[in-house]
Amino acid sequence: MAQAIEAIDVDVPVSTAYNQWTQFESFPKFLDEVESITQTTPTLTVWKVKVGPVEKTFEAEITEQHPDERVAWTSTGGEVDHAGVVTFHKLSDTTTRVTVQIDWTPEGFLEKVGGSLGADNHAIKKDLKNFKEFIESQGTETGAWRGDVQA
Repeated sequence: MAQAIEAIDVDVPVSTAYNQWTQFESFPKFLDEVESITQTTPTLTVWKVKVGPVEKTFEAEITEQHPDERVAWTSTGGEVDHAGVVTFHKLSDTTTRVTVQIDWTPEGFLEKVGGSLGADNHAIKKDLKNFKEFIESQGTETGAWRGDVQA
């Protein structure tokens, strides 16, 4: 299993960063490879992603969620086997560190080569930079879900 961990500091309060991250259907605005996400229940999402010419669909279930602290998930079906967690750390009243960790199983030759070359870390770093630009330019979240999901 491959692992990627990246972090970025965003100039918004922790609640703003967290609230935006709970708006999964907005992810295509800042995650380059995500074509769409449909939230079918408070804890289940259906993802359509495209990496290069390859399109994949999978379900992800939120396995743990605590407002202003963390959101953890795992894939439950489809073409991608992965799990991850995003954590939110208050650095000041107006600055938050967002850290993403993803554990995934590369499938096929290209994914295995990409994983060994750090393409996953590069993609997450780019997506976090896009998230930073998105949330800082908005200044506020586009919505929020503050439910608590116990592990």
